[in-house]
Amino acid sequence: MAYSGINHQHGASTLPPYVALMDTTLRDGEQTQGVSFAAGEKLNIAQALLESLNVDRIEVASARVSAGEQDAVRAITAWAAAHGYLERVEVLGFVDGRHSVDWIVAAGGKVLNLLTKGSEKHCRHQLGKTLAQHAADVCEVVRYAQLQGLRVNAYLEDWSNGYRDNKDYVFDFLRAIGDSGIEHFMLPDTLGVLSPAEVFVALRDMRAHFPGKKFDFHPHNDYGLASANCMAAVEAGIDTLHCTMNCLGERAGNVSLAELAVVLKDKMGVRTAIEETRLAAVSKMVERFSGKWVAANQPILGADVFTQTAGIHADGDVKGGLYVTQLTPERFDRKRTYALGKLSGKASVLKNIEELGLTLSPDNLKKVLARVVALGDSKETITADDLPFIIADVLESNDYQHIRLTQCQINSGLNQASQVELTVEINAVEYSADGAGNGGYDAFIDALGKILPRAVSGFELPELVDYSVRIPKGGKPGALTECTITWAGAPRNLRARGVHANQVYAAVLATLRMINTRLHGIMPQ
Repeated sequence: MAYSGINHQHGASTLPPYVALMDTTLRDGEQTQGVSFAAGEKLNIAQALLESLNVDRIEVASARVSAGEQDAVRAITAWAAAHGYLERVEVLGFVDGRHSVDWIVAAGGKVLNLLTKGSEKHCRHQLGKTLAQHAADVCEVVRYAQLQGLRVNAYLEDWSNGYRDNKDYVFDFLRAIGDSGIEHFMLPDTLGVLSPAEVFVALRDMRAHFPGKKFDFHPHNDYGLASANCMAAVEAGIDTLHCTMNCLGERAGNVSLAELAVVLKDKMGVRTAIEETRLAAVSKMVERFSGKWVAANQPILGADVFTQTAGIHADGDVKGGLYVTQLTPERFDRKRTYALGKLSGKASVLKNIEELGLTLSPDNLKKVLARVVALGDSKETITADDLPFIIADVLESNDYQHIRLTQCQINSGLNQASQVELTVEINAVEYSADGAGNGGYDAFIDALGKILPRAVSGFELPELVDYSVRIPKGGKPGALTECTITWAGAPRNLRARGVHANQVYAAVLATLRMINTRLHGIMPQ
């Protein structure tokens, strides 16, 4: 597949056939505000990234942070050594003589990612050193690291601003350290300031000046351009990109591993090693351990991205996959769902009913759709887990309307009786009463008991035998509630069901259904 995303006057470059991904969730991702992984969490994430997702390399920590961090790295490297992954585990270190190297060696590490200064401003103002002095310090650390058996890569911190402000510094710095034995020169857009066009020009220039060097690109997402910038980097010939799970990272975060792997494959025809069917599971793990939740509409990983909301889309899927793209849920071991709400059409309801293994008559299907739309219009959140309750409620209904609820206002407070203001219509006549009781439903029964003898001669509420409430298996706070009430009767007890988002009103609806059934035998037809 040919790709030509950035049309430059100098012509397009040849795309690398394979792009390696280095995940830095456990190092750069931990710079996300409020994120600090425990040692056991780090080990589990490292295992998932390497063994489940098949990421090419992972960066797991910064040297010298703490003794606890060193223990975490030691656990990761011990596991990695036992399973053949040790050379793919990397640790950030600093130009600090022997300190970082010794820390990494003691933790069992084999790869040092050395943080150097990729901009003249950082070198002069943060370190207070000349280019020559800093380069000499870097080469000294590299020599010592190699003597200790470490392989070395180097970050050129703030490279994007350094290249823009004084690219001669960047070139001279690379010449000064280029023959020291560093394997990968890692070029960060540290503050996320570049556009795709700027990335393409700068990286192509770097490769032209240093054709024998291996360059990685490390983007940040401050302008929301990280994925596009990675595409530009690949077009410029870069074959290693850095990323994190769930876009974790400082400020606006890093580029998403999931988005990157899929974009490279689908839009550029470039291979990666990522196991796509494991992306969602690893994302969930990182969510739980980080406490940072993926947005529902985040590409690939979000809860809603394989949900059709509009009925017309569900109808199109039924009639031939009219709204299907390469991004099929099955590709990522997920399922397409059809949302239920005021935008639902018959096809959306049908798709969900098929999932339940049920069939409905056209008339009952119409009633279920009407209930779904009505609930959605009242801003209730309807899920597939709610649908069995709605279906059962519709199938059980005889549509008797001898008594109809007009108004019901229930007020409850801590350590005080509940109050209700109730209005119902019986045989086209409205009746109102106030009630009080130990809870909202008790107050409703009190008010109803005042109305019924006035409206229907001789009618008495039957004895309540059983009362049960349950919610769908999904357990969402906004889920519908099903209340089932059993009433004493002859020759057999009468059971009535009510469905509502509020459990008290579900009981109210169940009670009115029972009364309608009882009234049907005595009211004029």
